[in-house]
Amino acid sequence: MKGHIHKRVHSTADGRTTTTWYVVVDAGRKADGKRRQKWHGGFRTRKEAEAAQAKIVNDINRGTYVEPTAITLAEWVCDPWLIVVKSRLKATTWDSYRRTLDLHVLPVFGAIKLSDITAAALDRHYADLLDHGRLNGDGGALSVRSVRYVHAVVRKVLADAVDAGLLAVNPASRAKPPKAHRSAAPTMSYWDPAELGAFLDHVSGSELEIAWHLLAMTGMRRGEVLGLRWRDVDLAASRLAVRHTLVLVGNAIREETPKSHQARVVDLDSGTVQKLLAHQARQEGDRQEAGGRYLNRDFVVAADDGSPIHPDRLSKLFQQAVKESGGPRIRLHDLRHTHATIALRAAVPVKVISERLGHESPGFTLSQYAHVMPGMQAEAAELVRVMVSAEGHDPVQAGTS
Repeated sequence: MKGHIHKRVHSTADGRTTTTWYVVVDAGRKADGKRRQKWHGGFRTRKEAEAAQAKIVNDINRGTYVEPTAITLAEWVCDPWLIVVKSRLKATTWDSYRRTLDLHVLPVFGAIKLSDITAAALDRHYADLLDHGRLNGDGGALSVRSVRYVHAVVRKVLADAVDAGLLAVNPASRAKPPKAHRSAAPTMSYWDPAELGAFLDHVSGSELEIAWHLLAMTGMRRGEVLGLRWRDVDLAASRLAVRHTLVLVGNAIREETPKSHQARVVDLDSGTVQKLLAHQARQEGDRQEAGGRYLNRDFVVAADDGSPIHPDRLSKLFQQAVKESGGPRIRLHDLRHTHATIALRAAVPVKVISERLGHESPGFTLSQYAHVMPGMQAEAAELVRVMVSAEGHDPVQAGTS
């Protein structure tokens, strides 16, 4: 077998023309004597097509050539791809993949054969998503970050098709999603120590005081606090282990491992230990009052009957508590930012803060909270000056003499 290059010129609805290059492989002859040809297409330049041709011819000679398949993208995605990867992914990740494909990919490419999907077609689709957004018309243009995520999902789907022997090459690996541009630091709200203290005083004695206190004083995520069980709390040692998190898949509550996939230990201050002891006693009272109706799931933060609290409900109750307190409006997740920024201001080592928050590395923590650093550097500079002055040398006086 051998291959050759073929050029096609396409006209778009707005009068523009685009050129696409294909590799055509001669695959012998049919029973009636007619030539069998297999097309590999969608290359933007002749150079790309020639590179693909060289690989295809090499695969033919090595006996590893994969003929283009008649399977469509929708057929591959729905069965078996989504079924197979479900056991390998977190439920939230799997659901995100499924929704991304349903909303942004399958309406355009679902009926197209895997072998007919081209890098050029993907590039045009990414441009459409940036201009028009969701394919069902609900909402405006998608952000660069969202389109890049669509591309990442498509690339994963097609890479697995290559591994399954359904494609010779992954067209998404040659596609060019929009570049991620550096933007200004993301807007991040947080309270200063006085504002946090005022809020905690306001919610003292309330039904969900322990939830607000844990979020603020440990930096745990919403789902981690809701998934915390008493068996993972060691009050004698003043620490707890984050082993579970409650997440939403659709609107259903699912229990998973933490975001980092690993448990972590968080040390507790003496005040938080006392709050937990008091809460444990109140919860025991709830259990006795409810009797057989109490669901003994061992959750630290739970409804009166012991059942888990819906994550969205916790967020709404927090907004209500903030409004009643009269403090600055922040999101529930901003309690985590508040914990981190106060710890940084208190000169807690970044490595320790990173471990408490469950970040992948101290470098990630620094990138997240870089907005706090300028003020801290100024304080550090002044502290150095004071220490030098204490040794009998004043840089200010030395500069004016």
